[in-house]
Amino acid sequence: MNMAQNIAGPPIDPHVGLATGEPSGGDRLGGTVIGASLVATMGGLLFGYDTAVISGAIGFLVRHFQLSPAMEGWAAASALVGCVIGSALAGPIGDRWGRRTALRVAAVLFLVSAVGTALPRTLTEFVLYRALGGIGVGAAALTSPLYIAELAPARHRGRLVSWNQMAIVIGMLVVYFVNWAIARQGDLEWNVRLGWRWMFGSEALPAAAFLGLLFTVPESPRWLIRRGDLATARAVLVRIAGPAAAEAEIADVTEALASESESFGELLRPRWRRPMAIGLGLAVFQQVTGINVFLYFAPEILQRIAGAGVDAALLQTVLVGAVNMSGTILAIRTVDRWGRRPLLLTGYAGMGAALLTLGLAAAAQRIAGWTLVPILIYIAAFSMSVGPVTWVVLSEIFPTRLRARAMAVATVALWTANYVVSQTFPMMDRDPGLVARFHHGFPFLIYAAMCAGAWALVARAVPETRGRSLEEIERSWSAAGRSGHRETPQ
Repeated sequence: MNMAQNIAGPPIDPHVGLATGEPSGGDRLGGTVIGASLVATMGGLLFGYDTAVISGAIGFLVRHFQLSPAMEGWAAASALVGCVIGSALAGPIGDRWGRRTALRVAAVLFLVSAVGTALPRTLTEFVLYRALGGIGVGAAALTSPLYIAELAPARHRGRLVSWNQMAIVIGMLVVYFVNWAIARQGDLEWNVRLGWRWMFGSEALPAAAFLGLLFTVPESPRWLIRRGDLATARAVLVRIAGPAAAEAEIADVTEALASESESFGELLRPRWRRPMAIGLGLAVFQQVTGINVFLYFAPEILQRIAGAGVDAALLQTVLVGAVNMSGTILAIRTVDRWGRRPLLLTGYAGMGAALLTLGLAAAAQRIAGWTLVPILIYIAAFSMSVGPVTWVVLSEIFPTRLRARAMAVATVALWTANYVVSQTFPMMDRDPGLVARFHHGFPFLIYAAMCAGAWALVARAVPETRGRSLEEIERSWSAAGRSGHRETPQ
């Protein structure tokens, strides 16, 4: 059953949401879960669209506003300041008014940003609207996987949360095509004057669709139980899993909530320090290994390193997006079969090797068309592992009552790291001293070293969560905290 069939079905209760035929039993996937997950992943699609649209527009934007390298970094990274704010606000909003409300706020911000960034008269206006979109990205980045994880059966949770990452890369691939198609509508002068405005404005259509579809989905049953609305939670869970499984789920979540505090201080208690440290580490390493350098600055990198022209660089960026999507499809198919740890370890190893090759080749001035290959290997390694699996693990390892707050802390750290990388890359890449010594290879060598650190963190500290319920994972941390022992990764 597809999402359209779900939405076109019987009348929808505003709290219960998508109506379906027969409820699914046990761990089977029903139409309610599939439909609501697909709607939630539109937050991921807009996350990808909003963050990657800058890649095609940045060169024209630099010429239009006559930007220095530092200001170019600010134009690209200003959205990330908003992402930090959005990540910080989404948790409290999601806890107080619901996961669905947090997603609606994100949708409105995406829409306002799309219109605002298409019509700025000054760089300041552009940065302001770009930051508003960033707040939407930060909120969606936290809330979409959180919402899906709280709705999904344990056996399918990794695959369903990975759908969100799939939506992110689809959004990126779509906007790469859109940017390329718009750039072909005129010459360089037209693109510097108007083309980049159409690129940013094109986001308004998917943003409006996302906002409308969010009025068709149910609220998270775990959030409803936490708020004491057992009747509505039961109605949602019956649609998802059937009456018997619904009662068992309510009892399990209620028991878990009874032992928890809601304060941020609770995150610093001994039993939660380790999952918080792991979550922060995974969030930061996902970014400081350089992924968004390739996603935000791909055309410029391909022009400088691979020697491509503007039009060819935009077209090759579409290839980067296609590889990104293909790797994510593989992750969705394997994350619940192979597990989280094997994928993360394989991904960081592949990313590190590709970055080392690219950095050394640039430093040795052995640059040619073949250098597109390690870029694509890096993208493939990230998309099949680190991209989706990081969000899966973050959505799993925190306790129910504190999950939104804990994910907010981890996601703020993620976007802060992203901002630092995006702001500093143009400065490192064009620094006369570094260029003279490393010939544009220095940033990639730094990111390769970060991959080694990330691999060590996963190998030593990250537990396997495949096939375990959220409450089971929570109890394992509590037991480890009371005993004073670390949990051995499985």
